[in-house]
Amino acid sequence: QVQLVESGGGLVQAGGSLRLSCAASGSIFSITAMGWYRQAPGKQRDVVATITSGGSTNYADSVKGRFTISRDSAKNTVYLQMDSLKPEDTAVYYCAKLIKTGPKPIVTSWGQGTQVTVSS
Repeated sequence: QVQLVESGGGLVQAGGSLRLSCAASGSIFSITAMGWYRQAPGKQRDVVATITSGGSTNYADSVKGRFTISRDSAKNTVYLQMDSLKPEDTAVYYCAKLIKTGPKPIVTSWGQGTQVTVSS
């Protein structure tokens, strides 16, 4: 069972930046696709960005050009660099282990989530 632990959330003003980290347990991280999701109050959980084991990335239209997903296999960690943050980016952000990327990723494990709040 893979365990995922997120960190790096917080309160930031619009236009600011945050970097989220997700530390994964287990030796299979290097061959595992990973993703970041977010869920705002009263809304469904949506995919933000995904990255394959080979480093190919995909982003939701709403964050393209502002967010960057990356991974460090030596540290079993995936990151989400968030720049030019907007109030509508406010949500709980979740790290996820995937068995399938593309338009409809399949999640097999979730982290506990980290709150990101962007003030106007």
